[in-house]
Amino acid sequence: MYDLSTRKRALALVAQGRSLNSVSQETGISRAALRSWHHRLAPLPRKAPPPPGPPADRPAYSYLLGLYLGDGCISAHPRGGYYLRIACSDAWPGLIEQCRQAIGKVRPDVGVYVAQKQGCVMVTSYSRSWPALFPQHGRGKKHERLIALEPWQQAIVDAHPWEFIRGLIHSDGCRITNWTTRLVGGEQKRYEYPRYFLTNLSADIIRLFTAALDQVGVEWKQANARNISVARKASVALMDVHVGPKC
Repeated sequence: MYDLSTRKRALALVAQGRSLNSVSQETGISRAALRSWHHRLAPLPRKAPPPPGPPADRPAYSYLLGLYLGDGCISAHPRGGYYLRIACSDAWPGLIEQCRQAIGKVRPDVGVYVAQKQGCVMVTSYSRSWPALFPQHGRGKKHERLIALEPWQQAIVDAHPWEFIRGLIHSDGCRITNWTTRLVGGEQKRYEYPRYFLTNLSADIIRLFTAALDQVGVEWKQANARNISVARKASVALMDVHVGPKC
């Protein structure tokens, strides 16, 4: 039997890279005992998380990808694993519920909860697989780094473009009613018309959004570097069918 201080001293010698034979000769402790102590006390190597596999629900993933690119983030937990957080305004309880449902469909094996913040909630879920499912995760703000879809993500967006568009509109977009006046028969008349807007600082995310609009036949205009407008009557009607206002 050896006391704790003797064991610690012997293991410290082993940790220096010395052979079990030399430590045994110096301390008088058998190599078998040293080997046993070393294996029992050495920290186990951390296993890499298993590949998450394809999203369980691809339309839900396309929608969730749009939400993530707009108002989502991934952060590491100090003890391993990651949190996916999607910021949703308190003004849109329907959006909060849709976000919760989408996360649950994409990863049915994880929990989803809501954390209340000032003026918004964070729809949050913990999993080791979030960075693999959202490889756009990285340091810094999204508009300050490259945002490009992996081929498997692009295939999902191409198969479910409306879900992706709806996710982006629900995060960084809106449906509003504009108005203007026209002179008709010498009289000024007011006209109202709906339009959709997306606002995002990332040129890459803007390109992903407009590419999806092109795919489904929606006409759009770039108001400025960060704003996309959909105002044509037929295109707004198409957006109303597949996207609609937030609720």
